[in-house]
Amino acid sequence: MGRTWVSISQLWGRARCRGLAAAQSRRRQVVLPGQVQALLLPLPQADSMSEVGNGTLTTHVLNTAMGLPAAGLAVRLAQLQEPGPQWTELAQRYTDADGRCQPLLAPGQARSGTYKLHFETAEYWRGLGYTSFYPFVEVVFIITDPAQKLHVPLLISPYSYTTYRGS
Repeated sequence: MGRTWVSISQLWGRARCRGLAAAQSRRRQVVLPGQVQALLLPLPQADSMSEVGNGTLTTHVLNTAMGLPAAGLAVRLAQLQEPGPQWTELAQRYTDADGRCQPLLAPGQARSGTYKLHFETAEYWRGLGYTSFYPFVEVVFIITDPAQKLHVPLLISPYSYTTYRGS
């Protein structure tokens, strides 16, 4: 199983840490100037594309400019077909009044692999009378355990967005 290391420079865009990939332990605590601490862990990689589980995939979109859910935003889910850069669309949904939509992967549909959520942000902002710096947002992620519930929230404004792995 290959390992990908997340460096501090990737997280904060400034610090450089050398030799972390060669570290013997799976965890390494690093102290940066200003007492900033981070726990560096290797990211798991998908082992098998055939592994199937009962996990689900959901999302939630919040309009942080207005402090409201982002209703009516188009969301598409695609899976990367290995080998090669071909994406296969699996689902399309629209967010409801609470900024949520039906699960993009229902129980039994999740498989190990690389996925992409595509959010049509410009269309959403145009509908509210705003222009958006980002015509769309794509979040690419890896499912390594198809039995897990995955939640990928998106926080948006016309000039920024943030995402994270939720629960």
